Amino acid sequence: MQDNLEFLQWTKRFWDQYYPGGEYDAVARRKAAGGPAPAAPVPMPTSSSRTSGAGAARRGMTPTTAPARSVASVRTGGSATTALTQELSALKDTVTGLERERDFYFSKLRDIELLLQQACEADPDLEKDEDGLIKQVQAILYSTEEGFEIPAEDGAVDDQETF
Repeated sequence: MQDNLEFLQWTKRFWDQYYPGGEYDAVARRKAAGGPAPAAPVPMPTSSSRTSGAGAARRGMTPTTAPARSVASVRTGGSATTALTQELSALKDTVTGLERERDFYFSKLRDIELLLQQACEADPDLEKDEDGLIKQVQAILYSTEEGFEIPAEDGAVDDQETF
């Protein structure tokens, strides 16, 4: 909840700092940004057609008479967009394949672990032998890399929300 309040306060401060006030002129903004100019000049609404009061001027209502860009014109980005889209789909396919392979090997290791546990339950003397095959396989299964920490399972949840 505190994060939401801080975000709203930041958004208000940003708006107050960078909003120049006055009416929004889309054509002038496009020219300043180097964007395409509209085919025909669009008449700006007069101040009498807006709701009166300081609240409306403060909110900075934008005129809705400008034509919206079609979806087709937004999607045609050129060869760079096509290349990036193809690369993205190739990377998604790679990730899918790697996840499938990871799940396959995880299931194999889990099956081995279950077989070892069943063997130890059937014959508890197997687990007592320190140099036995079962102890060596369990050492391999449960070994970790240096610097790896096994997460605690006590169920303690951090009070801070993270997004």
